Amino acid sequence: MDFSLEEIKKFGNIELLAKQMVEGFITGLHKSPYHGFSVEFAEHRLYNNGESTRHIDWKIFAKTGRLYTKQYEEETNLRCQLVLDQSSSMYYPTENYGKMRFSVMAAAAITYLLHKQRDAIGLHTFTDKLELETQVKSSPAHVHKLFLQLNGLLEKEKTEKRTNVAEILHQLAQKVHRRSLVVIFSDMFDNSSNEEELMSALQHLKHKKHEVLLFHVTDHKTEFNFEFEDRPYEFIDSETKEKVRLNPATIKKDFKKQMDVYYHDLYLKCAKLKIDLIEADINEGFDQIINSYLIKRWKMR
Repeated sequence: MDFSLEEIKKFGNIELLAKQMVEGFITGLHKSPYHGFSVEFAEHRLYNNGESTRHIDWKIFAKTGRLYTKQYEEETNLRCQLVLDQSSSMYYPTENYGKMRFSVMAAAAITYLLHKQRDAIGLHTFTDKLELETQVKSSPAHVHKLFLQLNGLLEKEKTEKRTNVAEILHQLAQKVHRRSLVVIFSDMFDNSSNEEELMSALQHLKHKKHEVLLFHVTDHKTEFNFEFEDRPYEFIDSETKEKVRLNPATIKKDFKKQMDVYYHDLYLKCAKLKIDLIEADINEGFDQIINSYLIKRWKMR
């Protein structure tokens, strides 16, 4: 189940929305090649012949035609650090603060999944410094507080701040002592760091034995494909405020080529470090986020 960014803002209750998103995804998994193990991580597993039928989830059976049993006793000790970039560029497109609101709702969905698994969750937000740091806990009271903090981010007006992804990741690598899954939401538009510094920071996290899931949040239509009307525009860098006036059609081909090279290079470097880099297009809905998280969770078993 996907929600438009406008609907998210109007709905208000981010915790209920996250629940609906995840449960809608789960009931639709019979259409997915990852059907079995994805449901398993949403507190279900496939029923085995000969087992007691006591814990069969008949609601799931009615919707999918498959037998699953609810899991009550499985204990997990996963610790997850959710890391959200809230610099100026994340508030693009400016008419709906698209990347920021998308990232917040995606983080809310993962928070709901983690809570259902009784995993411990911490939340960090950053610009050119850490803006928010929470404790890492699994209690219902703590998770409710996280949803309130995410809801506050959803309603927050645009910040006029730059980002420094590399420095923040280095700080997290130093601060987070226990092995964790670090889930990062960022557009990676960093005027403070070069690519080598960024990869060094990611490597620092891996060196500390953390698993990393990096969601590269973009408005793919305009930021990668450079699809604008054929007329002059004034483009303003949301972090440096530098301005340039041009007709997008004159540079579209070269721009797209450079972006393809940049992303491909970033993907290869992350793969070399065994970091999962996922392109998260805000126009493609939230199922891509939930599915990527579940696959990562499965790999970590």
